Amino acid sequence: MNFKLKGKFLFNFLAKDKKNAADIMEAGGGYVVPGIASNQHTLDDAISKICELKAVNDTVSIGLGGGGDTNNWKKVLDIATATNAGHLNQPFETASYSQGFIEGKGQKQLVNALIHPTGEKGKIQLANSKKIMSVESFLEIASVLGIPSIKLMPLQGLDHLDELIYLTEKASDYGIKGVEPAGGINTDNIVEIVKSIRNIDIEFFMPHIFGSVIDPKTGDTIPENVKEIYKKVEGL
Repeated sequence: MNFKLKGKFLFNFLAKDKKNAADIMEAGGGYVVPGIASNQHTLDDAISKICELKAVNDTVSIGLGGGGDTNNWKKVLDIATATNAGHLNQPFETASYSQGFIEGKGQKQLVNALIHPTGEKGKIQLANSKKIMSVESFLEIASVLGIPSIKLMPLQGLDHLDELIYLTEKASDYGIKGVEPAGGINTDNIVEIVKSIRNIDIEFFMPHIFGSVIDPKTGDTIPENVKEIYKKVEGL
């Protein structure tokens, strides 16, 4: 993930097929990681789809799906190792295991760790156990375990923005490479989200932008919406 807008920003969009992936890559200036949601495919179909998308971009993201359904963690891992997809979503509780398993296969892929906001700045909730921790305690453990990226979901647009800012600031302090917010991000709020963290020294920041840019009739991510988001961030 070396090719980043302004040296920091990437965008994660779902791609229905190879053509849709190519269209959104072009619309997003190349700063796009196309992906799939694991719950929308059988294992074999997902593997086939990832191989199709990798013809467009070397890195493809595999999402848990179902609003971050942690029960899909093993399916995501199986798809990732079969395809060397490049980026996979995991709950925090399985992220370190998945990272080690992938490295044991001789692959280099980026694994994120899903956590939830709590409504209180400085606190996070683990995705599986629902345990609430301080951001600092969580990041200390994540850092020791070698987890490279943290996914905060659901952001609910701007509802948890102050929590996202705090997490990103502290993640940088603990040597975490990336932060990936998801949930309710769209063309109307992307600028405020990006502006709020653009001066934080984090290696990459990758919003996941799904439902708001998907055509409900075709299932395609709409290239014009991707271009609008890209241009807004490029213009900051």
